[in-house]
Amino acid sequence: MTERPAGYDDHPDGVVVADETGTVVVFNRAAEQITGMSAAAVLGKELEDALPLEGLDGRAWWPCARPYDGLRSVTGHPERNLILPGGQEVLVTSRYVRQEARGPVTSVVVAVRGTRHRAREELSRAELVSTVAHELRSPLTSVKGFTATLLAKWDRFNDDQKRLMLETVNADADRVTRLITELLDIARIDSGRLTVSRQVVDIGRVVARHVAAMAARGEDPERFDVQVADGIPEMWVDADKLDQVLGNLLENAVRHGSGTVTIVVEPAGDGAAVTVTDEGEGIPDEQRDRVFTRFWRSGRRGGTGLGLYIVRGLVEAHGGQIEVGRGPGGGARFRFVLPAATPDFLD
Repeated sequence: MTERPAGYDDHPDGVVVADETGTVVVFNRAAEQITGMSAAAVLGKELEDALPLEGLDGRAWWPCARPYDGLRSVTGHPERNLILPGGQEVLVTSRYVRQEARGPVTSVVVAVRGTRHRAREELSRAELVSTVAHELRSPLTSVKGFTATLLAKWDRFNDDQKRLMLETVNADADRVTRLITELLDIARIDSGRLTVSRQVVDIGRVVARHVAAMAARGEDPERFDVQVADGIPEMWVDADKLDQVLGNLLENAVRHGSGTVTIVVEPAGDGAAVTVTDEGEGIPDEQRDRVFTRFWRSGRRGGTGLGLYIVRGLVEAHGGQIEVGRGPGGGARFRFVLPAATPDFLD
């Protein structure tokens, strides 16, 4: 038997099916790619011979699993790491199909996946932990140092010195808070639990408020060119998340760009678009596909490299899109579009 039943080759995982006698009747294309074995060589063989798996301890897997003569209450096994001949590690899930509860097994369905994606996820988590630990260490060391110094030598400092130390502690505490907020946002984005609380927001006023706040912190107000077009519909968006998006894009334009920062708010489809453009060096063409991924940083860019990843997640949670390109002056150009939405989106 060399012909595969229709549909199995469309499955992204390797699928191996054995009938009630333990004979392999399905070995899809993904299974061929993952195991390196051909369906022609496997179909018609006993399952143990066709897919000789071993546990990480070196013991043969199928005599331990015993799908056909084991306990009739067992319906399969959850995903686990097993070894193919030659030492290749794979992720295997098995399902024992019975026509009736505690009846004999009529078929065994085995799903086989490569470990490359899992390894990438584990590497990403390790990198996240390393980045967070590095970013937390500096402000916490500062907070600990200044508070310990103040407690031990309070009477030796004048009021101006105490104020300077406390202002530094306050700034470092804000930095830690921002990092924790980023981590929570990433967890919600990755798990699909990011919620959007919509309300009517005047995006033009929000942009003006951000620019005024940056000017109050010492930025030259003449550096900003805000253009708000007519005809923008009533926008139902999450005000806090919009603040995060605009705050991140404007801060990046000011910190990593140069020249005039132009912010354009205009109608787009049934919603509105916001474009933030600076006149700096811009982002190289070969790096643009990676801008919204975790830990992306341009050459001299500091920080965690998580901000733009979160920005994309916040925009997409609204049903919007964000893109990066090159501005007329050669600098970075970020443009995001949000749908106007309606009160019907509210729960």
